[in-house]
Amino acid sequence: MRDTLLIALFAFLGALLAGLVGAGALWLLRRRSLTASLTVVAAVAVTAMLAGTLAVAQAMFLSGHDLSVVTTVVAMAAVVSLATALLLGRWVVARSRELTRAARSFGDGGAFTAPDGPTTAELDALSRELAATSGKLAESRDRERALETSRRELVAWISHDLRTPLAGLRAMSEALEDGVAADPDRYLRQIRTEVERLNDMVGDLFELSRIHAGALALSTSRMSVYDLVGDALAGADPLAREHGVRLVGGRVEPLPVEVDGKEMSRVLGNLLVNAIRRTPADGTVAVAAERSPAGVVVSVTDGCGGIPEEDLPRVFDTGWRGTHARTPPAGAGLGLAIVRGIVEAHQGWATVRNIPGGCRFEVTLPTAP
Repeated sequence: MRDTLLIALFAFLGALLAGLVGAGALWLLRRRSLTASLTVVAAVAVTAMLAGTLAVAQAMFLSGHDLSVVTTVVAMAAVVSLATALLLGRWVVARSRELTRAARSFGDGGAFTAPDGPTTAELDALSRELAATSGKLAESRDRERALETSRRELVAWISHDLRTPLAGLRAMSEALEDGVAADPDRYLRQIRTEVERLNDMVGDLFELSRIHAGALALSTSRMSVYDLVGDALAGADPLAREHGVRLVGGRVEPLPVEVDGKEMSRVLGNLLVNAIRRTPADGTVAVAAERSPAGVVVSVTDGCGGIPEEDLPRVFDTGWRGTHARTPPAGAGLGLAIVRGIVEAHQGWATVRNIPGGCRFEVTLPTAP
């Protein structure tokens, strides 16, 4: 037992010395290729075994023949170990370089494609993470392009919508100033109408800027959806009569919600105005409110004839007005963007889907505790 402990002690001391030397070599080569590090690891293992063997041989007074045999065996093991480490290191380095080239491709704006062929578990996991990151970057670029397109369209549409009434106001004011207006009262009424429309447009722009800047301060209180819908229907009734559209308050349950009454009235008002303007005369706009597993759902159904499928994802975008399939609204395309911003500020969401003969906008709000 004592001899065994002595052998273990001498072998440990010899291996420890080799390990310390190897650790120093790894620290010096920490910025070099993985092949060099694997070679050092293999060399440390063989050197540790050789150092331990020599220490034991010196302590146990082995014969020269036995020592030469052991040394030869260790030398052959060293050759095989170093060759294996070099091959493994070169393979791992090659796979790492392929992964680096693939990562550079999506960094330059392309899509990441993982290199073909077998690889280590760590490199495979890294490839999956890079692929997921590439997908997120692509989505971000798409969103950025869509937002930039929306901004350009919004600027163009706002410029057009401002120029037209301003030109009319200028012409009418000049006619009144020169005293050539045949009916001054009609001109004054028209000027008032155009000023109110411009005021509404500026108000929408201000509201949207607050939403985008995160400066929309909500003053919430507990109230019934039934009251919100009733007030919205009453406010939209004159516009519906003007367009010859029937307003119907369908299944509206008296469900409690915790909302900012003023902002939610604006949401329902925008949805109703949008629905009335897109519904032909003698059509119907219906409002409903009911409980669902996700919360309280308020829906506005119109008779617009439906939205093209390719336009559905853009309905709530800033400045969206639709394609030729739907009659453009009188506003600047800000109403539905404001709806989404206010609803999301209430921790809810707004959606739209086609139904036979029209479409249905749904606003989902959390149920009040």
